Amino acid sequence: MRDCNLDWREQLMMWAMHIAQKLRLSDFSPFKARTCLLTDYFGGLERVEAVRQIFGERTEDVLRGLRVEFTWMRGYMRVSNVDGHLIVSSHYMNNGDRIDIYLDLIHELVHVKQFMEGRELFDSHFSYAERPTEVQAYRRAVKEARRLGLSDDRICRYLRTEWMSDESLRELAKALNVKCST
Repeated sequence: MRDCNLDWREQLMMWAMHIAQKLRLSDFSPFKARTCLLTDYFGGLERVEAVRQIFGERTEDVLRGLRVEFTWMRGYMRVSNVDGHLIVSSHYMNNGDRIDIYLDLIHELVHVKQFMEGRELFDSHFSYAERPTEVQAYRRAVKEARRLGLSDDRICRYLRTEWMSDESLRELAKALNVKCST
């Protein structure tokens, strides 16, 4: 564990998310996000084995009660650290790679469970690549990626984010036993 050793990109991203949440930008009309139940948008997810492995016998109940907010903000997906609902970039949903979206959904559902368990999702005492909640969520997504037959190179492309340095990617890939050519 490295105490508060965040890459500048991670710090910027966390700061921006924190400010947007504090200012409650999504409450203002021009920024108003569309919200629905997860099962209304992602029908059949309760039958996906990777999802059932996350929530077990409670899968249907959890998914039926989970809200998803489609936001105007760019990015990918995340879980609200206020109430645990899923926040998804509309741009990402419309333009993102379908496999990445699916793997992100698996990843974020792990965070939903972590939130339900009372875990700290954004512990700044860890870098993004070392944060236990992130490693656990990525581990589940990588397991599903391997089940789908994705190569290590393709999984590395999935793992890479613009706020992660090459060194952080290598650390995360190593923790997940993924061989990246970077």
